[in-house]
Amino acid sequence: MIPMGTVNSDGGGVAKVSFATPRTFATTFKSDLKETLFPDDPFHDFNGKTLPEKAKKSIKYFVPVFQWLPRYTRKLFMYDLLAGVTIASLAIPQGISYAKLANIPPVIGLYSSFVPPLIYAVFGNSKYLAVGTVASSSLIIAGAIEKRVHEADDPQLYLNLIFTATLISGVIQLILGVFRLGILVDFLSHSTITGFMGGTATIICLQQLKGIFGLKHFTTHTDVVSVIKAIFKYKHEVYIMLLSPKI
Repeated sequence: MIPMGTVNSDGGGVAKVSFATPRTFATTFKSDLKETLFPDDPFHDFNGKTLPEKAKKSIKYFVPVFQWLPRYTRKLFMYDLLAGVTIASLAIPQGISYAKLANIPPVIGLYSSFVPPLIYAVFGNSKYLAVGTVASSSLIIAGAIEKRVHEADDPQLYLNLIFTATLISGVIQLILGVFRLGILVDFLSHSTITGFMGGTATIICLQQLKGIFGLKHFTTHTDVVSVIKAIFKYKHEVYIMLLSPKI
């Protein structure tokens, strides 16, 4: 039964207004959950389809490479080749520098530059998303590991801990992706994201002071006070670098 309401019309009479039947909690929760996990409604045309057709459509949705690869042409390949050469000229030095920030071998930075895009080409569907390491991740993971072991003291253990930490991070990201929890980003304000980006840029600049001044020893902390203290503490290394003969 549809509940009815009454309002005054412009002519002074009374008009009846129909209200929608209130939905139950289960119906509302199911609708909201579907909108959150599958906002593009990929299963809307599954009705009336056979089981093989449903399986084919599901595979194309979760593994998008099967959707665009049959329509891939030689012209698109030429465009992608040009874009790949352009991006590689940026990704190679970028990967090496990010590896330097994390105090790991440069070759690992190169792996992190081309392996993620290869995987994303199979499971991703965005033409414009850049996939790979970022400076903030390199600094955060190095800062976390160096609290337990320093790269100069035990390089192999340091590298193993880096691999373990990245594996755990990847598993967490996979879980977030499977359950479509990217919606959590909507709860981060613009001020929070801007502050994070500004703080990351400041930290990166401070960490470069070790190479600029030629310091062999430096702090594992990333705050301004610790960095300035480290510079004054090891200032004799700066003098040695300045006074050493150049070849």
